[in-house]
Amino acid sequence: MMLDSLLIGEERKVLEALYQLEETQRKILFVTSEDRRLLGTLTDGDVRRWILGGGNLDGVVGEVCNRSPHVVHECHDAAELKNTMLNRHISSVPVLDAEGRIVDVLFWEEVFQPSVSRTRAVPLGLPVVVMAGGKGSRLAPFTNVLPKPLIPVGDKTAIEVIIDSFVESGVGEFYLSVNYKSKLIKAFFDELAPSYRLHYVYEDQPLGTGGGLHALAGKLEGDLIVTNCDVIIKADYHALVDHHRQENNDITMVVSLRNYDIPYGICDIVDNGQLCAMREKPHYNFLVNTGLYVLRTTVLDLIPENKFYHLTELIEDVRQRGGRVGVFPISDKAWLDTGEWQQYCESIAQLRAASV
Repeated sequence: MMLDSLLIGEERKVLEALYQLEETQRKILFVTSEDRRLLGTLTDGDVRRWILGGGNLDGVVGEVCNRSPHVVHECHDAAELKNTMLNRHISSVPVLDAEGRIVDVLFWEEVFQPSVSRTRAVPLGLPVVVMAGGKGSRLAPFTNVLPKPLIPVGDKTAIEVIIDSFVESGVGEFYLSVNYKSKLIKAFFDELAPSYRLHYVYEDQPLGTGGGLHALAGKLEGDLIVTNCDVIIKADYHALVDHHRQENNDITMVVSLRNYDIPYGICDIVDNGQLCAMREKPHYNFLVNTGLYVLRTTVLDLIPENKFYHLTELIEDVRQRGGRVGVFPISDKAWLDTGEWQQYCESIAQLRAASV
């Protein structure tokens, strides 16, 4: 990877930095002056904390970055560097010349080669529930033949792509809440014969995005992950669960940043149609629910039996009882939605571009 792709100026917007972090996939950028002097570092965690603290995405990188990162110089001691990276769990260290300009970045895999793995030794270990009972009417006529979870996404079905992303993080147990064309879904997995454990939660009637979870009340302990069957989230699931637990949340909702530019002048009026303000081509940022959640299993007791009930209703019930509901923001490029035809086509195009 070219060093330049990891550099960013302190006056750049936080939103631009978030996109750059997604593109580089290194989870870190190095903030520099015009002459490449190192001013700080910026990680995806820094951006997340900024957003959760109420920071504006139009803010500048210099307000968010870490101004005191660990650095080494060109004549550094290799053994000492290894020690520091191990003890402080540092994944990358910038190399500076005598003038403080960044000339290289040493990443974990380069410093340790294959001798010491930085991958998490402990698997995620949470059960994942995939809500796969809906009719997928927005994808008709395809879903008149196939259930939505079996719609192809590249070389696999949508539900395979979702499950495989969790398997890579060490998840070994899945629950599928099914109703519409459930026999086709079961037949597909029977033939697939996956290595992970798969259980079915059968809904006799459509129960919304949350009603089927009542069947698991009292049967699981700790936390669980719940996802819709039409969203593909490219996120660090370990970081998500860590955040959920550190914040002591009952529910953590994964939210995606959405940015909208209105190409017209917006008029604000008061009584009798009098113009009081006009905003030319305003820009808006929103946090949008992606359909992926981490839940404490105790909240499942609040879900009514055999009643159509959405997860958004569970969120409100938890909040009304004084529970904690938090969010975990990701960029819009980390969320692929296959639930509608246009979104499905866009998601396929993104996946194809990423594989090139």
